Amino acid sequence: MATATGAMAATSRALIPAAAAFPGDLGLGRRQAAAPGWRAGGRRLRASPSARRPFVFSPRGVSDSRSSQTCLDPDASTSVLGIILGGGAGTRLYPLTKKRAKPAVPLGANYRLIDIPVSNCLNSNVSKIYVLTQFNSASLNRHLSRAYGNNIGGYKNEGFVEVLAAQQSPENPNWFQGTADAVRQYMWLFEEHNVMEFLILAGDHLYRMDYQKFIQAHRETDADITVAALPMDEQRATAFGLMKIDDEGRIIEFSEKPKGEKLKSMMVDTTILGLDPERAKELPYIASMGIYVFSKDVMLRLLRENFPAANDFGSEVIPGATEIGMRVQAYLYDGYWEDIGTIEAFYNANLGITKKPVPDFSFYDRSAPIYTQPRYLPPSKVLDADVTDSVIGEGCVIKHCTINHSVVGLRSCISEGAVIEDSLLMGADYYETEDDKKVLSETGGIPIGIGKNAHIRKAIIDKNARIGENVKITNFDNVQEAVREAEGYFIKSGIVTVIKDALIPSGTVI
Repeated sequence: MATATGAMAATSRALIPAAAAFPGDLGLGRRQAAAPGWRAGGRRLRASPSARRPFVFSPRGVSDSRSSQTCLDPDASTSVLGIILGGGAGTRLYPLTKKRAKPAVPLGANYRLIDIPVSNCLNSNVSKIYVLTQFNSASLNRHLSRAYGNNIGGYKNEGFVEVLAAQQSPENPNWFQGTADAVRQYMWLFEEHNVMEFLILAGDHLYRMDYQKFIQAHRETDADITVAALPMDEQRATAFGLMKIDDEGRIIEFSEKPKGEKLKSMMVDTTILGLDPERAKELPYIASMGIYVFSKDVMLRLLRENFPAANDFGSEVIPGATEIGMRVQAYLYDGYWEDIGTIEAFYNANLGITKKPVPDFSFYDRSAPIYTQPRYLPPSKVLDADVTDSVIGEGCVIKHCTINHSVVGLRSCISEGAVIEDSLLMGADYYETEDDKKVLSETGGIPIGIGKNAHIRKAIIDKNARIGENVKITNFDNVQEAVREAEGYFIKSGIVTVIKDALIPSGTVI
């Protein structure tokens, strides 16, 4: 696990092992002159049609790539502002979002969802980052301040990762009404930054991407807006917002979750964006990933002048921009990407990291590590346990049990005789002392963790849950949906989710 400490600031990223510290020196001390054709503040000086550069598409952004061929001038650290949208109330991820914002939901044993876009930014030399949220932001604030608060930007302190919560003002008494509205409400702050582009990201996606290639394609095509596009087959295409492009990669049409003849009409030649001919036949559609690059002056004009009442980028602002003649380009991303918006998607994405021989998403990419909060936990202790095809987080104590195809989060305590199958255990926020456990034992209480002889299958156990002895969470009757909040759990898509801090009494059968 890579942690966001500054101890190895001077170390070359190419030599950083997966467990190394986050490099603090991101080249933030450099101030470069604006590139030809740009004014200070990021306003574009339009070239005449005859002087416009030829269309050159950069290599596709491939997940887990080992090298970058980009050469941004000025570089991303001084010319790009990252804006991560934390999402709404996260009702589809409830109860995981009962006590936390969606980007703060734990992921992959040691991480949180917000670590993905922030790490992608830092690995792409985008070091000025805002995170917009309005629901349950306490744990998100705490995580970001501990993980990234003191380690970005060097002595000039020009890099940052900051949370911007929804707020009321004399000009706008409302909370965020959507993605575009959230950016509009803080535009007074964003426009103060002397940058060329705004990089708009989502806080609930799992993927690894070099944003420098994305930004380079935006500049090379002289685009007003560039939209990251995921190639896909017909079966998946009906669940996404699709785009149609011309022979220069310019987006000319949008269609939300089309079916039938409308779906057929959205087929495109994805070789235009760099996909090889064989894969282009298999994946003839492109879907918006909800990731955008906006030129600064374009963003200001769209949100304040052209669409002052629009609330959403994907359904209102960007289709509207194409209608008024702006250059909206597609950029192909041909790698693993998952929208973690539902319990089922979240469960599958987590267990996907246990796949062999190659996991769906790897946290072990030395060239682009995923950073997180340094917790300084001891190594996990496994005592006479049978663990197969699983991922174990830091600081766990696992005794005489069986764990198969599961993800075990940090500080997890699993007792003798327990069986964990196809499950995600998020772990705990703290350890209970021996004195705490003694008091619980004397009073008939249940300690944090998994009790003796418990059997858990196809479940998500949120943090600090207390699972008693001989508990069975197997959904034997294959119930697909159930709300049992008073009893400490929900069932969604057949997956049992035990709520954070819940207590499941000994002998309970779910």
